[in-house]
Amino acid sequence: MRLYASLFAVLLTAGALSGCVHRIDIQQGNFLDTEDIDRVTVGMTRVQVRSLLGTPMVADPFISTRWDYMYYLKRGRWADAQRRHFIVYFDATDKVERIERPVDTTKPAVKTAAAN
Repeated sequence: MRLYASLFAVLLTAGALSGCVHRIDIQQGNFLDTEDIDRVTVGMTRVQVRSLLGTPMVADPFISTRWDYMYYLKRGRWADAQRRHFIVYFDATDKVERIERPVDTTKPAVKTAAAN
């Protein structure tokens, strides 16, 4: 009986400790402030966009008229991931033709009675 009780205690402790593992934040891509994105305008050159936003995360060698700036952030184990995707299109003269704004997929934090 003692053997079963000690085995159960070991398994219970191992199960409880497995949930206590720290997960680091994972950040990938270009973090873009809203102010920087708002400063990109139609007619800017590639050099101006690169100096303002940095090197794009994806620059397709076969489609040179499009730059994709992507951002991904996952905080810890339980938080929802934050994703943004910002696309800049260039015309034949290497000037900004149009812009697709990012969409932030993070849900607003909801306060619960347990959090207070």
